[in-house]
Amino acid sequence: MHKYFIKVNWIIKRLFPSYIWNLPREDNAVYLSFDDGPDPVVTRWVLDQLRNYNAKATFFCVGENVEKYPELYQSLIDEGHATGNHTYAHKNGWEINDAEYMDDVAAGAKFVHSNLFRPPYGRIRSSQAKQLATVTGLKKVHVIMWEVLSADFDTSFTPEQCLSNVIKNVSAGSIVVFHDSEKAFKNLKYSLPLTLEFLKEKGYLMKKIELIQEY
Repeated sequence: MHKYFIKVNWIIKRLFPSYIWNLPREDNAVYLSFDDGPDPVVTRWVLDQLRNYNAKATFFCVGENVEKYPELYQSLIDEGHATGNHTYAHKNGWEINDAEYMDDVAAGAKFVHSNLFRPPYGRIRSSQAKQLATVTGLKKVHVIMWEVLSADFDTSFTPEQCLSNVIKNVSAGSIVVFHDSEKAFKNLKYSLPLTLEFLKEKGYLMKKIELIQEY
């Protein structure tokens, strides 16, 4: 039994209404996102796949990885994708105190300049979420969750199951999570190209997350 939902249900969304779980359905768009990069092998491979389908995506980057690979991070932006803060060291907000967590968020913001934020593991306390704008120096920070989880990071899933997790649950407006990490690469390498092909065949637009808000 896995400790997470492949598709987030309406009850969770209603319990946490200030977080963004999906985007408007009428746009006929799907919003692919990639967590934990950039990785010099996996992220470059992901960029190649997205380019093949003229797809845009949102990369929630770990600050220490951006610090290691700044040129790769810049290539995400140069190719028209969006980026979001995923903290500096990928800490779990439920397992550490607020001060330590906010320090990690602030450290990540030094390398990822974005008003989009995704908490690692999707775990953040409301007391932490309320401090995001203050510690990053922004007027507004959007907490971006997701509607569909590929579970590519989970080695108990086969690549075929990861693909199925997405194509059976995705719909217009869905935010979908993949991971551009070495751990996820086996599952990602199989599931991402077939997901892109599926979305193209179904006529979905593949867009980055753009929430216009003054910094």
